[in-house]
Amino acid sequence: MPEHAILREVGLRDGIQMAARFLPTERKREWALRLKEAGLREIELTSFVPAKVVPQFADADALAAALPELSGVTASALVPNLKGAERALAAGFTHVNYVLSISEAHSRSNVRRSTDEAIAEFERIVALKRTQDGRGLVLGVGLATSFGCTLQGHVDPDRVFEVAAKVAEGGADELIVADTVGYGNPAQVKTLLPTILAIAGERRVVCHFHDTRGLGLANVAAALDAGVRAFDSSLAGLGGCPFAPGATGNINTEDAAFMLDSMGFATGIDIPALLALRRDVEGWLGDERYSGAIARAGLPKTYATAPRTAAAPALAS
Repeated sequence: MPEHAILREVGLRDGIQMAARFLPTERKREWALRLKEAGLREIELTSFVPAKVVPQFADADALAAALPELSGVTASALVPNLKGAERALAAGFTHVNYVLSISEAHSRSNVRRSTDEAIAEFERIVALKRTQDGRGLVLGVGLATSFGCTLQGHVDPDRVFEVAAKVAEGGADELIVADTVGYGNPAQVKTLLPTILAIAGERRVVCHFHDTRGLGLANVAAALDAGVRAFDSSLAGLGGCPFAPGATGNINTEDAAFMLDSMGFATGIDIPALLALRRDVEGWLGDERYSGAIARAGLPKTYATAPRTAAAPALAS
C-alpha cells in the first residue's frame, strides 16, 4: 500500500490575506466545499485577527457556519493571540494554529511583541485548552522564519530548536515549521528537520514552504526524505508574506499533489477538480499573482495510468 502524504490547503487563509478584492463569505464557503469534493481533508479556513488589521477575515464568524458542511475535513483557523483563540473556540473550531516568529525582528514587526512574549501568549492559549470549554482543542504552533528572515537575515537553528522544545513541552499538539519568507533551501531542510522531528516526538510536524525563489517543491522533497508527511499548500500558489517584498506565494497545491502522487504517495486529491476550482477563483479574485506548472502545462498522459488511492483520514474534528 502506498504511504499517505497530506496537503493542508491554506489558500483561504494565507492565500487571500493580502488579496486586493474582498471575497464574499459565500464564495469562501463554495471554495471550501469544492476543496472537500476534490479530496482535500485538511483546510485552514480563516483567521481570527482583528478586521481592522486584515479586512479579508472580517467574516470569520460567519464563515464558521460552514463547519457542519465540512464534516470529514479538519477545518482549522489561525489565531494571533488568546483573544483570537477564544473567538475561534466560540465559533465552533476545534483546531487552531498559533504562529510565533523565531526572528525577533519579524516578531516585533508582525505582531508587535518579542519572541519570548509570543511564547507567553502561547502559554495563555494552552491554559485555555485546559479549561472545560477548551477541552479537546487541538493546537498547532507555527515556527515562523525558521529558515531565515528578510528583516533579521540569519536565524540561528539553535534558537529554532529552543523555541520548538518550549512549545512542544508546553502543550503544542503539532509543530508547523515555516519558511515564512522563502529563504529555505533543501540543505537547510535536511539539517533542521531531523532535530525538529526528534523534539516533536509523537507530535505531528507540518512544513510550510513558500516558493519565493523556486525551491518550494525541492524543499518538500527534502522534508519527505527527513520523514515529514504533512505540508501546507495553497491553490494557485496564492499568498505571501508582507515582509518579503515581491515574493511569490505558498507552494502550489496542484503542483505539490502531482509531485507527491508521481513519487508514489497517496494524497486522494483530484487534480482536475482543483484546476477547475482554480479557474473560478481567478475570476473571483481578479488581478492577483497566480503560479503553477500543472495549470500551465497540464497533466502528462502517463499520469492517468497512475493508481489513485484515498488520502489518509483527517484528524478528528
